[in-house]
Amino acid sequence: MRSDPTKISLQKHNHVCVKFSVSFLLVGLSFRLLLWDSFSFSSLIETSTPIAKEKTESSVFPFPIEVSDSVDVPGNNQSQTSQNDLATEKCDIFVGEWVPDQSGPIYTNESCHEIQHHQNCMKNGRFDLGYLYWRWRPRDCEIPKFNPKKFLLLMRNKSWAFIGDSISRNHVQSLLCMLSQVEPAVEIYHDKEYRSKIWRFPSHNFTLSVIWAPFLIEAAMFEDKTGMTSSDIHLHLDKLDNKWTNQFNNFDHVVIGGGKWFLKTAIYLENNTVTGCHYCPGKNLTELGLEYAYRKALQQVFNFFTNSNHTATVFFRTTTPDHFENGEWFSGGYCNRTVPFKKGEIDMIDVDSTMRGIELEEFQKVSSLGSDKSVNLKLMDTTLLSLLRPDGHPGPYMQFQPFAKDKKGKVQNDCLHWCLPGPIDSWNDMVMEMIVNGSQ
Repeated sequence: MRSDPTKISLQKHNHVCVKFSVSFLLVGLSFRLLLWDSFSFSSLIETSTPIAKEKTESSVFPFPIEVSDSVDVPGNNQSQTSQNDLATEKCDIFVGEWVPDQSGPIYTNESCHEIQHHQNCMKNGRFDLGYLYWRWRPRDCEIPKFNPKKFLLLMRNKSWAFIGDSISRNHVQSLLCMLSQVEPAVEIYHDKEYRSKIWRFPSHNFTLSVIWAPFLIEAAMFEDKTGMTSSDIHLHLDKLDNKWTNQFNNFDHVVIGGGKWFLKTAIYLENNTVTGCHYCPGKNLTELGLEYAYRKALQQVFNFFTNSNHTATVFFRTTTPDHFENGEWFSGGYCNRTVPFKKGEIDMIDVDSTMRGIELEEFQKVSSLGSDKSVNLKLMDTTLLSLLRPDGHPGPYMQFQPFAKDKKGKVQNDCLHWCLPGPIDSWNDMVMEMIVNGSQ
């Protein structure tokens, strides 16, 4: 019995179609599984806790860093919208914790040319880079990273000034480094000691100044460039330093702060008459203490702002704690920690606690006057969050290759100022958050 060739051909065709369909389904299923694994693996990478990079032989970052062209730069794994929703008036952006952040700073010590040598920790030989991979996270909200392009657009045709001591200069250099990723700054002025400077960003007509006024009030200082003094400092507690007051009307925004210089030995004057001193044994003067002088100085500063007719936004920055251990800067103190403290692991020393207390009290007094004044005064309370970062100081790397000759040699440490890049960059995140969203 012969088979029908038509039927045989049809059967073969059907068999081939079934095999093709099964093969297609298997390939599709395999691809779907592979794609799912890829998403799962990607999700694990993005949501896992980033590991701080502890060591590199290079003096710069081991990876390129780019600034986004978008003016609405999202924060870490969150949209700008969700972050703005979280940043409410109830959120205190200065209360929170430092959390790991694998993205790192937006600039490097090679992409910024405004870093002073004693804050260029990587170039000076610091090999542990873990201190670069943390970000500040407020307890009740999220704040995005500083967006230099957006900042420059917002500040077109405006002028900023940072007024105070070397911490203010440290802060302005951090801001310069961030902004230089969009447009390089042009220095248009410096004083004889290079302590006060002015920069301009031509394409945005934006001006940035730093004004050296370590006491904020009038001070007669008798010291050379090395810090050696020939006589005690004379502080006029009832007169402000006119280096900044004479220029105040030129600025749209001001960041002002001080404090540390009041620890120095000083003779106090009011109405051009000596009234007492701080730490002046053997001079037969009344010991009034730094608390008395600092309160008087802040009262003068705040009175100046509240009586001014100039419309400006003023950020008052609270005192910055240092992290010297087993001594001070002149007696072998050092800071060799490599990770931030957690809340409760460190207490503020008495003098910093006292100074911050005075700052908060005097700020509260002036803020209770109401908002009818032209000056918009904002509190920038960076003390507690800075207290948690003992790892971010230059330490021995304020000098170039401090252990090149002797690995166990004794060198001076800087446990007050901040490495650049470093924790002080987060202060600019907060400044921008306070400008854009008005966070407290």
